[in-house]
Amino acid sequence: MSRARKSCLLLLLLGLNLAFALAQEEAPQPPPVYVPTPQEVVDEILKLANVQKSDVVYDLGCGDGRIVVSAARLGARGVGIDINPERIQEANDNAKAAGMTDRASFRNEDLFTTDISPATVVTLYLLPARLTKLRPKLWKELKPGTRIVAHDFNLGDWKPEQTVELQGHRLFFWTIPADKSQLK
Repeated sequence: MSRARKSCLLLLLLGLNLAFALAQEEAPQPPPVYVPTPQEVVDEILKLANVQKSDVVYDLGCGDGRIVVSAARLGARGVGIDINPERIQEANDNAKAAGMTDRASFRNEDLFTTDISPATVVTLYLLPARLTKLRPKLWKELKPGTRIVAHDFNLGDWKPEQTVELQGHRLFFWTIPADKSQLK
């Protein structure tokens, strides 16, 4: 094989390797889209998580705050996290209108960097790519016994303990186990 042909073949292989490496990098995620959860589904999420007065409910991607406000109505403390300041303002307005500002708070933060360790219940209505990225954080920061409910999308290959269907919606339930080594 000629030297020129070898050089061309080498450049082609390098180009293919580079293209493959770039394809393996994490694809950019679309901006979060707000889709409100129907109140009947909110009620079922809180029932599935068995929310009690002693609970601290974190809703990651809280939107207008309806899950947090509903948890506060049950006597729990609720914390909503959303990256969109307009949603946080709407959530605060909804908590005020419901008379729940003493039990419901909202933070304009990135759910991937905020501290979620105080949660005893976490609710999620996020796209699959975000859920996959979030799963290691849940495993690392949440205490054993913390309950997680995801709406419509599951947490990849982590098998839910329970799945509920309601009005065309699917809810997935997990508990952080005492032995976190099984979370691989």
